[in-house]
Amino acid sequence: MIIYIIFIFMGFYLLIKGADFLVDGASNLAKKFHIPTIIIGLTIVAIGTSMPELMVSSTASIEGHSDMSIGNIVGSNIANLFFILGVCSIIKPLKFQKQTEFVENFVTIFATIILLFFGNNTKTNIITRLDGIIMLGCASSFILYNIYRAKKNTKSIIELQEEESSSISIFKSFFYIIIGILALKIGGDVVVKYASKIAYILGISEKIISITIVAFATSLPELLTSINATIKDETDMAIGNIIGSQIFNVFLIIGISAFLCPIKYSLHYNFDISILLIGTILFAIFPFIGKKHYMTRFNGIIFVLIYTFYLIYIIMFIA
Repeated sequence: MIIYIIFIFMGFYLLIKGADFLVDGASNLAKKFHIPTIIIGLTIVAIGTSMPELMVSSTASIEGHSDMSIGNIVGSNIANLFFILGVCSIIKPLKFQKQTEFVENFVTIFATIILLFFGNNTKTNIITRLDGIIMLGCASSFILYNIYRAKKNTKSIIELQEEESSSISIFKSFFYIIIGILALKIGGDVVVKYASKIAYILGISEKIISITIVAFATSLPELLTSINATIKDETDMAIGNIIGSQIFNVFLIIGISAFLCPIKYSLHYNFDISILLIGTILFAIFPFIGKKHYMTRFNGIIFVLIYTFYLIYIIMFIA
């Protein structure tokens, strides 16, 4: 089993480096074609840090590992919300922008409700291809909204005029993108294959493996990006990266996975998604209670404790 664990770590490494290459290549290419920085951050970075989840969930869906496909996303969103945002706000209180308070937070809540609804809306509890298409439509709408919002922002024009062109050539940018996609594909295949083998050997469900180890590992790009942004006092990027990833994880990744192959939804996930929904609503309330427009250190400690107790519960009483 040790060799399986080594292969999984190798897969995680490929997923993280693949996401780095893809984001770097796509960002540089976008700059070459004079796409405003704000659009790059709201779309490419958020989607790029969700690429590990995409490859793991889509691969798991195609290979018939529905529990891993759903568990990876639900577990990643729980880790993103409670652990990553919690740690970031402990490092430095996070300030909410008005747009986040009144738009993005509610889109995140809506995405969580949609996932819960699609998983429970049929007798067979299958997230169908039609459900996947609807989710992809929601993802496209969110991207278009961000582009529209960016174009209305006069700062984007200033950034575009003052922005230095990328030092990386178009050819090298495409090369980065190709390498990133290949690394993500291979890494996703390896993680799904050997994580399912370990679950079988240990006699525990794929859900537990996917919602804990796999989910946390595929959230590492969000963790590293958000902590780095918080330390650099770029709290907007920390919050934006996590919220964007939360939304894209559901709408884009579950959408693509269900479109490729309908996903069998286990009702056991209702508990986990309910925890996620409560946390998402609580996160949306933070700007209006206590210190206005902030997620405080105290809020962060609460979130990290919730995540800790959640892990203890599912490992001790469900595994």
